[in-house]
Amino acid sequence: MSTKINYDPFKIVLCRTSHPGNIGSTARAIKTMGFEHLTLVNPKQFPHPDAGALAAGAEDILANATIVNSIEDALKDSHLIIGFTARQRELSQPHQNIREIAKGLKSESHSKKIALLFGNETNGLSNDEIKHCHVLGYINSNENYSSLNLAQAVQIICYELRMNLSEDNQIIQPPKKNELVTHEIQNGFYIHLEKLLTEIGFLKKIQGERLMQRLRLLFNRTTMEKDEVNILRGILTEIQKKIKDKT
Repeated sequence: MSTKINYDPFKIVLCRTSHPGNIGSTARAIKTMGFEHLTLVNPKQFPHPDAGALAAGAEDILANATIVNSIEDALKDSHLIIGFTARQRELSQPHQNIREIAKGLKSESHSKKIALLFGNETNGLSNDEIKHCHVLGYINSNENYSSLNLAQAVQIICYELRMNLSEDNQIIQPPKKNELVTHEIQNGFYIHLEKLLTEIGFLKKIQGERLMQRLRLLFNRTTMEKDEVNILRGILTEIQKKIKDKT
């Protein structure tokens, strides 16, 4: 007897999509693979008739899509963020083939909400969007011609995940864990840290943006718990109080 695949922890996030037809095609692509949750960050045109025309039976995905104005709003309830880009960036997160990534997501999905992040059709993910990712993924395509339509890329990735999620009939019961930190809470810590480092003049001595990217990479290498982030922010707050008392 096979078990039902749980797609609920996953959501597909499209950033700054230029053509509404690509949104419709993506809705169709994710529905054929069993996924349901679609989030749109600053789409150029949506709702739009072209989106509905190319959804071809996946109009419910479009109707239930979440539309937000910022990447932070799109990711605020996520624990694990995977961005997809064909090329590796400088000072970037681990860059892995989707097949490698998919192998570990079956167990991850039992305790985490997972966001799959895709950039604009022309330029892909921006550096600002990439900084929020824990892992970067790619599709192993032809090196001489690696260009994929957005919906094609989404469908390939969803297919790889579907194959791993349905690989066997066992339900893995993960050990009880403390509450994991969401992106909203973790990003709040980064903002707090940057503010403190600016107050003490540390960021002025070196390249501030580059340093913050390195610090994000450092903390993103581990899955932080909510209590741990609260401890770190408590330390930052106490340091700020001491600085204020001395001024």
